[in-house]
Amino acid sequence: MPGAPLVDEELAGFLQSGVSVHAASRGATLVPCLVRGIGCRVSPDRRRVTILLLRPQCGPMLADFADNGHIAFVASRPSTHRTVQLKGTDAEAHAPAPGDRALVKAQHEAFVEDVSRYGYDPGLPRTLLGGDWEDVVAVTFTPTAAFVQTPGPGAGAPLEGGR
Repeated sequence: MPGAPLVDEELAGFLQSGVSVHAASRGATLVPCLVRGIGCRVSPDRRRVTILLLRPQCGPMLADFADNGHIAFVASRPSTHRTVQLKGTDAEAHAPAPGDRALVKAQHEAFVEDVSRYGYDPGLPRTLLGGDWEDVVAVTFTPTAAFVQTPGPGAGAPLEGGR
């Protein structure tokens, strides 16, 4: 593939570090659907991103992806409010990979630690991310655009060099 991936090594580390992740889709009538993810995986070449979702929470999202492939993905660290948005047009749902369960478990613990240090009971983030593994669906896409969404004067600017 020509050109460098939009996701650099530092951003790949951030996305897989136990941050809060969300995915959004849109249907044919442009009605959006948003769901909280339970984890994220970046391919070794950093050209593809996978968000892990709980199927019962997805509503029409999976049908939207099958219909048009458009996805907006957001990752945010609660303690710093660092937030990035990635967009793609080829989102596809599939079964989780063999290592995804362990990856998600490690990301959950990092998320719980990040939120708990500010006085939140660890049960709150565990509840937010809870669900049955049998309900997990992976959605993989190629980022075609990336934006800074951290609150402040740079919000909405294109992400340069992954940062």
